Amino acid sequence: MTTVLCTSQTVLAADPESDIERIRITAEDNFEDGAFVSASQGWVSGDTINSRPMLRTGEMLEFIPGMMVTQHSGSGKANQYFLRGFNLDHGTDFATSVEGMPVNMRSHGHGQGYSDLNFIIPETVDSLSYFKGTYYASIGDFSGAGGAHFSLKDSLDSNQTYFTLGEDAYQRIVTVNQTNIGKGTGLIGLEYQAYDGPWTDVNEDIDKKNAVIRYATPLSGGDFSITAMAYDNSWNGADQIPDRAVEQGIISRLGSIDTGVGGESSRYSLSSRYQSSSVTASAYIIDTDLTLFSNFTYFLEDPVDGDQFEQADDRTLYGGDISRLFSLNNSDTTHTLGAQWRHDDIDNVGLYPTRQRERTGLTREDSIDSTSYALYAQTNFSLSEKASMTIGGRYDYMNVDVVSQLSQNSGSESDALFSLKGAFKYALSDYATAFVSAGQGYHSNDARGVTISVDPLTGEAAESAPLLVRSLGYETGVNVTDSRTYNVSASLWYLELDSELVYVGDAGFTEPSRPSERYGAEFSAYYWFSHHINADIEAAWTHARFSDDVSGEGDHIDGTVPVVISAGASWYQNSDQSGLSYTVRARYLSERTVDSMDSVEPPSMFLINTSVSYDASNWTVSLELLNAFDSDAHDIDYLYASRLPGEPEQGIEDLHYHPVEPRTARLTVSVRY
Repeated sequence: MTTVLCTSQTVLAADPESDIERIRITAEDNFEDGAFVSASQGWVSGDTINSRPMLRTGEMLEFIPGMMVTQHSGSGKANQYFLRGFNLDHGTDFATSVEGMPVNMRSHGHGQGYSDLNFIIPETVDSLSYFKGTYYASIGDFSGAGGAHFSLKDSLDSNQTYFTLGEDAYQRIVTVNQTNIGKGTGLIGLEYQAYDGPWTDVNEDIDKKNAVIRYATPLSGGDFSITAMAYDNSWNGADQIPDRAVEQGIISRLGSIDTGVGGESSRYSLSSRYQSSSVTASAYIIDTDLTLFSNFTYFLEDPVDGDQFEQADDRTLYGGDISRLFSLNNSDTTHTLGAQWRHDDIDNVGLYPTRQRERTGLTREDSIDSTSYALYAQTNFSLSEKASMTIGGRYDYMNVDVVSQLSQNSGSESDALFSLKGAFKYALSDYATAFVSAGQGYHSNDARGVTISVDPLTGEAAESAPLLVRSLGYETGVNVTDSRTYNVSASLWYLELDSELVYVGDAGFTEPSRPSERYGAEFSAYYWFSHHINADIEAAWTHARFSDDVSGEGDHIDGTVPVVISAGASWYQNSDQSGLSYTVRARYLSERTVDSMDSVEPPSMFLINTSVSYDASNWTVSLELLNAFDSDAHDIDYLYASRLPGEPEQGIEDLHYHPVEPRTARLTVSVRY
């Protein structure tokens, strides 16, 4: 929804209505003219993000209406994301960036579009901008469901250090400090987190370290920043478990079949960004590494050593983008021209069978060079005092070169797409704006699936995939706000995807998927009753189906969550948010679709998170209660065959799930200086 949310104490005034008006104006200053082209985009301040109780860093994306974030394994890896009828797995079809740096990883060892947000320190986030749908010329790869961009803080109101202790040996310390350097500001943020987890037979042993060093300064009428980030993590995983193992008493719902899974991950980056009223430019270099051990089928493939496997990914990314906003003859019509470039130098992306994290063989091992270029343009012009239109387009070209241990699977491929975007905006009144939007998007497929000719497991001939896959979306919606006390949005949307083949990172082969269509409705409402009380609700309904007929198969799409609802309220003792405050958040996910016949209905999820805080002039203490009612719901559900010791050779098809973490309390003390 077209939503702006900010609760920063720095803009609070004595009068609630004038305060909220200032908040909205402050937020809209973050968008260039014509940037709002649909009812499904918005902006959220970093202070608002940090005001909500969260179990995981990735849950920052839940500020996007209709988005839900869960986990199916150890908390050191990327989350599962659900939006608009997609199980986005770890990021496919949703493009995420931080300070101009892409987060989604192409041709990744764990899955195409892998999007791990653990390298972000939430306390350093200045804002989150989100864009749902395919209507934005500046967003290319992984844009079917939309995208999001995180901006980091250039400066602080004060230096601050946070100390957090929680159940199951949860420990976290964060410090964020700044100093003046010439005309600019230097900022440093450090984070350390340790956690054992609530599992009965696995000690997660989280060892997470984050650092960000940033310098921002005025330059040539704009703002320039250079940012260095470092992230390192290791963990033991509690994978998804078979329902029958719990029902038969083999393990508890917090137990595991294979206690030897887990992984290590690191990410180091250097980026720069320049932004003025007319020019935006960025450049980056990123080095990432992931080693991940998993076991989803237990003893189905190997009844002796088990089915544990390792996924490895080691790469360096380079890239940048530049755009120019201008008008001709001082007219109200604005034009944006932009160019983007990205190169992934993947030294190794591999899949290996393992036993207790020791390799016992080789399934597939590749090195990949993937390069993409894009040009885009967008024009925003007024049709009348109340009506405006945005028209855009982009051209994307991608080339991949794969060197595989099987020479038959090596090769080079390239592809290109031209995409059109358009939007119409009409002011129904001083308070209401209507939108109609349409656009083409795409996502890339794993390069290994594009050049494959031989199945690495069976040696049989394999069908290759197209490199770029088209999506097409439409949307209409309305936003109603008085810019002071309420903000209400509603939209109807439709999205169709071409037939595609997707590389399955968990198995080392490609499998065909079918053409599909999705449509749905979304609603969000935010109301500021006064300086002391605010409340919100966000709801999304999705109908997702395959659009062809296949004998013996249904038309339901695996991973779909038809209904998502999030709601909450906050109370503040004082109008400047000092003193006592209380927040309660509720989230609901309906039964997931886990097979094409929709023959199995996993349980729905309903969770309550709460927090109570006391804020003084130079310190704050807060207590979070996560999963307050101790729900035993599931984070994720899958339906497939697995085998436990003593079971039939072909295994048993069963529901596999990852339980939500039990009720847990965390106490945070922060000091400002």
